[in-house]
Amino acid sequence: MIIGHIGARKASKGLPGKNFREICGKPLIAWSYTHLTEAAVIDHVVISTDDEEIYTFGQEHGALDIGLRPPSLSGDTVAKWAVWQDSLAKVEALGIKVEALIDLDCTNPLRDVSDIENALGLFREQDADLVMSCCEARKNPYFNLLEYDDQGYLKVSKTLAGSVVARQAAPTVLEHVASTYVISPTYLRANNFLYGGKVLPYMMGQEKSFDIDSPFDFEIVEFLLKKRLGG
Repeated sequence: MIIGHIGARKASKGLPGKNFREICGKPLIAWSYTHLTEAAVIDHVVISTDDEEIYTFGQEHGALDIGLRPPSLSGDTVAKWAVWQDSLAKVEALGIKVEALIDLDCTNPLRDVSDIENALGLFREQDADLVMSCCEARKNPYFNLLEYDDQGYLKVSKTLAGSVVARQAAPTVLEHVASTYVISPTYLRANNFLYGGKVLPYMMGQEKSFDIDSPFDFEIVEFLLKKRLGG
């Protein structure tokens, strides 16, 4: 079985109540939930949350009943990995054999259903442990990302033998896009870290590669979503 998963904590410091905040006519979480229910490859959907309102939303729309997440997984420093492990264990306790867990960040409504299906296709074709959404980085540490040196002056974050004077000459760097993940249950059970195995990028266009963590992010994503919808 392919399990669609959404993790949504109640608290948010950057934008309080963001997961249930309305954007383009429906709650933010509803966009990702709809993506999962419209994807033909998804067999069941679960929502991991400590928010009773969000959990009720999932139950009313057909999500599996796995209960609220424990308080130990509700803080803002809890790793996504631990939440995935908890959800996988609860789904398997229902007697469901899981081929893959597909997690969607509910803060990115810009993906398409095809992104879910294509990411799963890559996962299967390459026999990957994990596939995660990425895009080509907007900034490059070999060219225009900077750090302070020991004297407090600026230096390029990563250096090469010769100076990189043009972005095109710098090594390709990818940006982790908080959107779509496909995870092997075997890998998830055996590891405690995202990058400990055969992890591959699912490349998304930069026009989809925004997620909401602040009021300004919300404005950007709302503008892009309205544009896509023809508004």
